[in-house]
Amino acid sequence: MSMNPLEQLSLEQLRQRTSMKWRIYPEDVLPLWVAEMDVLQAPAVRDVLISAIERGDTGYPAGNPLGEAVSGFAADRWGWTTLDPERTAIVPDVMMGVVEVLRLITDPGDVVVVNNPVYAPFYAFITNSGRRVVEAPLGADYRIDHDALEATFRSARATGGRAAYLMSNPHNPTGTVHTRDELERVATLARTHGVRVVSDEIHAPLVYSDAQFVPYLSVAGAEDGFALVSASKAWNLAGLKAAIAIAGPEAADDLRGMPEEVSHGPSHLGILAHAAAFTHARDWLDSLLAGLEHNRDLLASLLAEHLPGTRYRAPQGTYLAWFDCRPLGFFDGGKPAGDLAVVSDLEGPARFFLDHARVALSSGHVFGAGGAGFVRLNFATSTEIMTEAVQRMAASIRRLPEITQGQASAPGHESNH
Repeated sequence: MSMNPLEQLSLEQLRQRTSMKWRIYPEDVLPLWVAEMDVLQAPAVRDVLISAIERGDTGYPAGNPLGEAVSGFAADRWGWTTLDPERTAIVPDVMMGVVEVLRLITDPGDVVVVNNPVYAPFYAFITNSGRRVVEAPLGADYRIDHDALEATFRSARATGGRAAYLMSNPHNPTGTVHTRDELERVATLARTHGVRVVSDEIHAPLVYSDAQFVPYLSVAGAEDGFALVSASKAWNLAGLKAAIAIAGPEAADDLRGMPEEVSHGPSHLGILAHAAAFTHARDWLDSLLAGLEHNRDLLASLLAEHLPGTRYRAPQGTYLAWFDCRPLGFFDGGKPAGDLAVVSDLEGPARFFLDHARVALSSGHVFGAGGAGFVRLNFATSTEIMTEAVQRMAASIRRLPEITQGQASAPGHESNH
């Protein structure tokens, strides 16, 4: 196993980056929010890109190397041997693929069910495509509540029209990895109520040793479903656009209805990079997973030591930590305490930690009902950066009385933001 990819770059080197993660906030802020990893490219990915550039191979994509690469990876890593590249379509990225699939299987005004709290862009992409979001909350254990899901399916179908269920597998932001039994129950419910399932599996390669990823389309009853897969998260390729939509055997005809122009969105270099990742960068992924699992467990220790009031369940997959900050005492009932104002997409604890700890996290309220008072932290960084971030957060909590007193005594009792 090679060097831990998360420990190869210093904070000074990372601050030279021009991507969103490192440019949205001032330099004194530690950015642990958006899903970008603090890593260098896997050598196999870097080599294929350099080779393409050197021979001027920057034209339009051809063939289906990504579908073939994912098929091979799925067979070797997940035991899914029936993924036929002929039932795949190249799409610009996972969320654009989700939208295009929803257009194939639902009509404007139809319901799309999600398990809240869930990846915030689900809401925007669904509504912007003219569909309606209906929430089926996760259980208190962050797992699918099949009773709630069935009730939501029944309600969605009762309104007339078609309905779909957009599932996050592994789940973002909680890191839950759905089991085969849970997915088979989903498939049975979907069949019973005539709901089509679309599974966002962008984090599928990022599953730890205490869980096992199960592709939705590999379970009994899922034959009319869809899945979206990409190397974007596991190999840090968000800037190199590519993903594939996969149809179950009974959904192949639907997939053939996808407009040809959709395949013009991914870049040739993106497809080459993603295919190389799935095919030739598996050892690098294993090293990354070892580093991420170490960080996941370290974060649990750091929170227990420095922020014992938080409620945190270590994720089974993804590099995202979802934890409840309400017990810390400065956030109550889903409303910002005192004069902590809602600014942009930050409120409550995320706003507080940005202002007073100079740590940028994702604000829980944007993940739907049940997210207020939570934060999502990206631990795909060095142990040094993550440790400093938690220590800064703890120090800001210790200063909470003086911060609150200062706000209360401010002229007009107004926020500075």
